[in-house]
Amino acid sequence: MNKKNLQTIAFFGGSFDPPHIGHEAIVRALIELKDIDKVIIMPTYLNPLKLKFYAPSILRLQWLKDIFNDYKNVVISDYEVNQEKPIPTINTVEHLLKSYKKIYLVIGADNLASLHNWHNYSKLKELVTFIIATRDNIEIAQKFSKININENISSTLLRDNIDLTKLSKKCTNEIYNFYKEK
Repeated sequence: MNKKNLQTIAFFGGSFDPPHIGHEAIVRALIELKDIDKVIIMPTYLNPLKLKFYAPSILRLQWLKDIFNDYKNVVISDYEVNQEKPIPTINTVEHLLKSYKKIYLVIGADNLASLHNWHNYSKLKELVTFIIATRDNIEIAQKFSKININENISSTLLRDNIDLTKLSKKCTNEIYNFYKEK
């Protein structure tokens, strides 16, 4: 296949443990960007920087499919979940570059402080263009593209204190019931 005919994607990976309205806001903002043909949302099996997950990866994958099934040009990928182990972002990017000509890597501003610790970051920053989603008034260097997201929320806080208004309307009950048991 000729790579020149391939699309430009926004790759939005994460634990999504649980997925919430902040994630939806990011995807809606990405869809509006004229340079992006498709958004690929990819839940991790286990984030390489974390020791555990709360909701099993298959469940998080299904929630994302349910939440985003009506979104045009949005695909939920099971690539990392199917590996059944932590996958560094650089490995997934190299996998995606076999099918896509350009990758915008979408991360939250809260990840900027540890970005230099990501596996093979020096190579990763050569392969992708970062898009940073604003969060918690964290300053974003001008070298990065950014999208303004006005949702003050995190999956960590939601796990500790489930707020139904912060969960996707499509999966509110399923997500709430899972985390209240935990």
